Amino acid sequence: MVNAVETVRGPVPVDQLGTTLMHEHVFITTPDVMNNFGHEWWNEEERVTDAITKLTDLKAAGVDTIVDPTVIGLGRYLPRVQRVNEAVDINIVAATGLYTFDEIPHFFTYHSAALSPDGVDPMVRMFVDDIENGIAETGVKAAFLKCVVEERGLTADQTRVQAAISETHVRTGVPITVHTNAAHQTGRLAIDFYREHGVDLTKVVIGHAGDSNDLDYLKWIMDQGATIGCDRFGIDSYNTTADRVKTIADLCGQGYADRIVLAHDAACFMDFFAGETSQAMMAEMAPNWHFLHIPNDVLPALREQGVTEEQLTTMLVDNPRRYFAKDA
Repeated sequence: MVNAVETVRGPVPVDQLGTTLMHEHVFITTPDVMNNFGHEWWNEEERVTDAITKLTDLKAAGVDTIVDPTVIGLGRYLPRVQRVNEAVDINIVAATGLYTFDEIPHFFTYHSAALSPDGVDPMVRMFVDDIENGIAETGVKAAFLKCVVEERGLTADQTRVQAAISETHVRTGVPITVHTNAAHQTGRLAIDFYREHGVDLTKVVIGHAGDSNDLDYLKWIMDQGATIGCDRFGIDSYNTTADRVKTIADLCGQGYADRIVLAHDAACFMDFFAGETSQAMMAEMAPNWHFLHIPNDVLPALREQGVTEEQLTTMLVDNPRRYFAKDA
């Protein structure tokens, strides 16, 4: 299938992705901590069963695909995700890249282009291998790139990551999702960098842009050709659902529905909130931060604000399809 997207269960034609949430995680873990202290809070079978239940419920709510930007730095471990996906009829799209806010791990410090026989940054080789040959020995191929431009901006290490992401994109054509800081408008830095490095901006999602209600900033991103990720529904500490909905409705009313994607940035489990006390605290602070908030609450709210069914289909079906399509 030439025009297909790779998923955990193999390639899927882009026109069969269906309703897609563009930024969700199955598991986020900190491997060093989990391997040494996980006995206090991690039960493999319990976590896998719980993930199966949550994704089964999401599928029943009408979502066909989740795009999972869990990469190095977030505990990517595909065999566990494969176990979950064997039991759930949902598409899970895997990523490659590197998640770091500032400094790169020392592994990459001592594996650099300067020390490489062919002068190619080892990050590029790793990312390309994930895309072309598959992640580790799972057979699962990465379908997009994930990276970060946070508050500290393009530090020296972060610039190296972004250069590797850009080079991999140019080599392979796979799209990019970049975590950004909306309060500091780092989406501007990402877009300017990508433009200078030959990236097709129509293949870029500026993640977490939806934390902002600054219409000028959001429209600037979309006017460059990129897509905004309104992808943290349920995290009210960054932006309330009511404000997120109003912003999207305003943008749809101004003709921007074709450059918006939706998600929660939630997970079946993330060990940031490991243990019963942390889980209870999270549930109290962000009661709507879960996979069903968009289908159950956000979509009805958008309709009430005048967003049409056609615009919802554009954001949930057409835009993800275009993002992954190889002939777009």
